[in-house]
Amino acid sequence: MQQTKWWAMALVLTCTFFTSVAQLLLKTGVMKISRTLPMNGPLLLGLLLYVIAAGLLLVALKFGELSVLYPGIATSFIWVNLLSLFILHEDIPPLRWVGIGLIIFGVSLIGLGSKTAIAMRTG
Repeated sequence: MQQTKWWAMALVLTCTFFTSVAQLLLKTGVMKISRTLPMNGPLLLGLLLYVIAAGLLLVALKFGELSVLYPGIATSFIWVNLLSLFILHEDIPPLRWVGIGLIIFGVSLIGLGSKTAIAMRTG
């Protein structure tokens, strides 16, 4: 079994950021849809970012363990909330901040758990 490369996890985090920005663009683009203009710049750019993110995820998966990399996808919940707060000016209630903290904690535990498992296998 291969050890997960650090840059593979960085690719997953980049992927989640791109998909979160894509969500923001899709939200913006769908608000601009009309009968005469079904497609627009934000919609097309959002779809393009999804394709780029999928490519990044494929590369990351080639060089890492799925059980280590995939939980990083949960960071997209963090990105979406931050982008919604700063760009869309949406309110983030306190309980959601607690959830974001739990996501960070959980993803960190998974990362630390994989390092512990690697250390146990090698020595």
